[in-house]
Amino acid sequence: MKAMILAAGLGNRMRPLTDHTPKPLLCANNKPLIEYHLENLQRAGIREVIINLAYLGEKIRTKLGSGERWNLQIQYSQEPEPLETGGAILQALDLLGNEAFLLINGDVWCDLEFSKLITRQLNSSQLGHLLLVPNPQFHPLGDFALSDAGLLLEDAQKNHPQRFTFAGISLLKPELVAHYPNKREKFPLVECFRHAITQQKLSGQVHLGHWSDVGTPERLQELEDYLSV
Repeated sequence: MKAMILAAGLGNRMRPLTDHTPKPLLCANNKPLIEYHLENLQRAGIREVIINLAYLGEKIRTKLGSGERWNLQIQYSQEPEPLETGGAILQALDLLGNEAFLLINGDVWCDLEFSKLITRQLNSSQLGHLLLVPNPQFHPLGDFALSDAGLLLEDAQKNHPQRFTFAGISLLKPELVAHYPNKREKFPLVECFRHAITQQKLSGQVHLGHWSDVGTPERLQELEDYLSV
């Protein structure tokens, strides 16, 4: 199985920290965020990793190189400008191949071992499986509702009692994006999620461990405090 790490964002909410440093290279407990993912992938036995690059992307390429330090093979998908999450995957489809892959946001931190997620087998009707977390204070309404059977429901159901936040970690089939009828050069992946949900082809599971969306300097400091204990 291959993995893709999304690392092309501008990190505007993290400024001034991201004025000269791409967000995946910001450090928590003296380690760049993206390196936590690479170590987790190595432990899970994944060896091929695709990383998309745009804003300050050469700094990521210089820092990580070919991945030998983690016994990984890293390939880079260079974007002329950030293509958003859906566009990033669309551009990288040739690198990803035909099998299901693990997709990870480069700016999240999670204590889930990827080995526990990649062992899940997607059946022939599934296009993906999303990791969800309880809604944090900064996102109280969540992103998706979860049925008792583990299927994601229409996210328009704002009052559904089983609503959770997408953790930025998922197991996806390339067809989710490749066969999306409204795909284009630049678009968000959530459109593909919503389309698959209407077809009942997307499932999810809730992670109750520690997770952080490092979207602001304050949240980065909270993660620093957590990891420093």
